[in-house]
Formats: sequence, C-alpha cells, structure tokens
Amino acid sequence: MNRKREVSLSVESWELESPFKITGHVFTKVEILHVGISENGVTGNGEATGVYYLDETGSSILAQAESARDALVKGANREAICGLLPAGGARNAIDCALWDLEAKLANKKIWELTGIDPTDTHSFFTVGLDSPEVMAEKARQIDSNKIKVKLDGKLPLERMTAIRAARPDAEIIVDVNQGWTFEQLQDLAPRFKELGISMIEQPLPRGGDEALENYHSPVPLCADESCLDTSEFEQAARRYQVINIKLDKTGGLTEALALAKKARERGLEVMVGNMVGTSLAMAPGFVVAQLCRFVDLDGAFYLKKDREPPITCDQGKLSQPSAALWG
Repeated sequence: MNRKREVSLSVESWELESPFKITGHVFTKVEILHVGISENGVTGNGEATGVYYLDETGSSILAQAESARDALVKGANREAICGLLPAGGARNAIDCALWDLEAKLANKKIWELTGIDPTDTHSFFTVGLDSPEVMAEKARQIDSNKIKVKLDGKLPLERMTAIRAARPDAEIIVDVNQGWTFEQLQDLAPRFKELGISMIEQPLPRGGDEALENYHSPVPLCADESCLDTSEFEQAARRYQVINIKLDKTGGLTEALALAKKARERGLEVMVGNMVGTSLAMAPGFVVAQLCRFVDLDGAFYLKKDREPPITCDQGKLSQPSAALWG
C-alpha cells in the first residue's frame, strides 16, 4: 500500500417521487454515502444507502467510512478494506469505488475485470403496499411484464388476486419483508402457486425461520434479510431455494460475486436486489444481475432525479451502464 490517493466522503439526500411503503416502513427519501477515490488524475466512485433493518443510517456509514480513510489514502485495496470494515453500506460504497478506480486506471471495462459478459437484462418493477384496488392499478400501469409486489400480513390473498387479474401477462414475485407467520405461509403458498406467483421473498422474520428447514414450499422461497453475506449462506441454503444478493448487505461487489458463486455451485437460484439509490448504485448490481434468475434493480426509477448518465429502461429492459457512470 504505497500509493497516495485523495479520498472524498459525503452523505447526500435524494428524494423519492412518492412515498414507498413496505412492511413496517414508509420511505420518502434516501440518505446515500458517496465515496470518491482519486489516483493519477482519475476518480473511482461508489455509493451506498446502508441496511435500514440493521440500523444503518447515512451518518453511521459515513463514520465507518471515515475510519478507513487513512488506509485508503495510503493505497488500501479491496482485500484490505474487507479486513478493516464489516459488511454493510460503508464497505459497499468503498468497494465499488475501488472497482471503478481499478477499471479507469487499467483503461478497462468492468466486464474485462470480472470476466462476466453483459447480456440483455430485464428488471422487476415494484408495487408498494396499498389497498388491493390501488395496487392492482399500479401494477396495470407498469411498463414491464415483470412485477414485484410488496406484501405484509394484511389482505395478502386479496391483494394478489386483484393484481393477477390486472396483469395476467406478467411474471410476478412477492416480497413479504418478514411480515408473515409460518402458519400464514403454509396457508398462502399453495394459493399463490395457483395464481402463478414465481417466488416468495422473505416471508418469515430473520432469526425466526428455522421451520423452513423441514418445509417444502410449492412456491420457491427467497432469503433476503436471512442471508446478508457468505457467512450466513450455509444456514440460508437449508431453508431457501433462492438467495437475494444486495451490495449493501454483502459490503460490496467483491463479496456479492463470492455469494453468487456459492449459491450457483449449490444449485440455488440467485436474485439481485437494491436498497434504493441512484444509477451509481444500480451499476455494480447490473454486474451481479448477469448471474441471476431474478433481477430487481428499479431503485433509481423511484427517485425525483438521478445521476448522469443514468441507466435507462425500455419495457423493463435496462440499458447497460455507461463507463462514464461506473466501471
């Protein structure tokens, strides 16, 4: 670590177009940690929102990132940062900035660095919690045939029946955000199979899903809150058929790719998700998306504005991130 760098750390507030509701939370804005690491006249950028259910905030992940500033200035690489910081938002923003910096210094694209080939990538678009009628109308207006629906313990079947009637053409997955009991899951999973639902994400609370080890769901179950990174994979693999990878959980693209590799080698399906953020957060997620059965990278489209140049979308198909944005 003998390189001299300049490091910029800041927290930015980005407003959502409208309030977004999930189990137990309503979001109106996101606080984003932005990291810039400059070397030899180029700057690598990364951002992170943090993991809200682990009590991460903009100020808390900024403080974590500050603790690594001296090491970064002295030239710390991604491996060194993994030893300095725990998985979470701060490490994610730094890890992604280091990937971006590495690509720019080598005059290569992220695809050359990772050995992953980009292909057409279609994202699910999310319907937040509301009445069955409002959710059905929102689903009807989505310009994509891939829809993700937020649910809680209230009226789940009524909501999904209305949405399926509104969008018989769509592939639909649901995200319960830990909002059901095991009894509810046992009752609803067969009904959701009849509705043609492709996957149920995180039906039970993190730390309260041991019953899934002896349960054979008629609809594949996905671990989100129950699998943060590779350290939790073995337990999750006994309980779920899909792993949702989010860079804020894994602490960056480096660990995300390692988790995707573990899941695929075990024969599990992989999903990539997001904690909402600008296109700068979605771009490294786009790399993971190439390895995934389910892609949920719609976060930037819920903001009032985005970074330039943004990732764009046409009928659910995401544009490949520009190297001017990241990677």
